[in-house]
Amino acid sequence: MSSLKDLLAQRAALDQQISETKERERADAIAKVRSLMADFGLTAADLSTRAPKPAKTSKVAVKYRNQATGETWSGRGLQPKWLKAAITAGASLADFHV
Repeated sequence: MSSLKDLLAQRAALDQQISETKERERADAIAKVRSLMADFGLTAADLSTRAPKPAKTSKVAVKYRNQATGETWSGRGLQPKWLKAAITAGASLADFHV
């Protein structure tokens, strides 16, 4: 069985190996990136370009309008409260069609 002192020494050695390996692999990665950049004629500015913004969505045309209040509904999603109340009161959905 290992003593605490031995285990701490092993941990210190492993920490040192981890640190050295990180530095070496990072340096290798940087060298590889620089090589690729040189091969393709890229600059740092080429790497910082942002992805194009997604196309803006257009608004959906209004299909139903409350003539009394001017409230509108596109016909998508849940029916608005004003339309539900009017239909419950006896109106027809066609009465509000634009």
